[in-house]
Amino acid sequence: MFAGLTGAFAAEDFDGDAVTLNADTITVIVEKRRGQRGELLAILQDIQAKYSYLPEEALHEVAQKTGRSLVDVYGVATFYHAFSLKPRGKHLVTCCMGTACHVRGAPKVAEELERQLKVPAGETTPDREFTLETQNCLGGCALGPIVVVDGHYFSSVGTPAVRGILEKTREGLDKVDLASDERAFPVEVACGRCNHSLMNAHDLIDGQPSIWVTASFADRHGWLRLSSVYGSFEVEAQHEVPVDTVVDFFCPHCSAELSGAGPCVACGASMVPMIVRGGGVVQICSRRGCHNHMLDLEGTSGFGEWR
Repeated sequence: MFAGLTGAFAAEDFDGDAVTLNADTITVIVEKRRGQRGELLAILQDIQAKYSYLPEEALHEVAQKTGRSLVDVYGVATFYHAFSLKPRGKHLVTCCMGTACHVRGAPKVAEELERQLKVPAGETTPDREFTLETQNCLGGCALGPIVVVDGHYFSSVGTPAVRGILEKTREGLDKVDLASDERAFPVEVACGRCNHSLMNAHDLIDGQPSIWVTASFADRHGWLRLSSVYGSFEVEAQHEVPVDTVVDFFCPHCSAELSGAGPCVACGASMVPMIVRGGGVVQICSRRGCHNHMLDLEGTSGFGEWR
C-alpha cells in the first residue's frame, strides 16, 4: 500500500486527527534496531517516542521495511499497554483496577476521574491536556488504590483526593520538596543478576548515597549516578546525556545489562529494573528527560545477603 514512498507523507490516526510522518525517519529507526534482540518491540518504542503514539501508516511502513506481516506488527502494538494507537494528552493519568485496588474502592476513584476530566477511561480531553486510562495492575498492591500520573505514584487514593492530584498535575508534578513530600523517600537497590549493592556512600545526591551504574549511549560509555530518593530526578554522569536519549544501563560489578522490564508507559522506552533491599523492584525509564518510575514492594523477595 505504501511501497516506494519516501520523504514526508500525510497520515491519519485512528480518530482522524492529522499528523505529519516522515518515511525516512521510520527507515532510520528500523535500520538502527535491525538485528537487535526484541527488534520489533524496540522499533515501535522509538516510533511512539517520536510521535507520542503509533500512527497507522507507521505500522504499515514497519511491516514493509521489516518483512513482517501487518498482523504481527499490530499484535505487538496492541499487546503492550504502553503503546497507544491514538494520540495521548500532555499528561497520562492511569487508575489501577487490580484486585487489591478494586476492593479498596478503585472503581469509585476511576469514576471520579472520569467526572472531573469529563471523558471516559481510554479517551483524551478535547484540549489534549489529559489522557485517562485504567490498567489491571500497576505493581503497588500494598499501597492501593493507586493512581499514576506521568510516572508519579499516588497511593491510598480516595475520591476526595482526585481534585488535588489533577491540580498538582497542572501545576507541575516534578516540583517535589524532598524534605516534606510523602512521595519522596530513599531506597537501597542492588543488581538483579549478581545481587551486588549499587549504592555509593562516597558520592551523595540529595543528601543520600547515590545509585552507581555504568551507562552507554551512542559511542559513549562511562559512570552514571542517580539519586536514591524515590521521587527525585537528580543525576550525575561522566558524559553529558542529551535529552530524549535512550541509555543502556549496566551493573558496575558483573557488567550485566540492567534490563528485562517492560516498556515505559509514558514514552515507550525500556524500563530499567533494580532490586530493592527487603524485597521489591524499582524501575526507572531509560530515556533522558522522561521521569517515569515504578515501585513494586511485593514483586521480589528472597535475594539473600547483599555484597
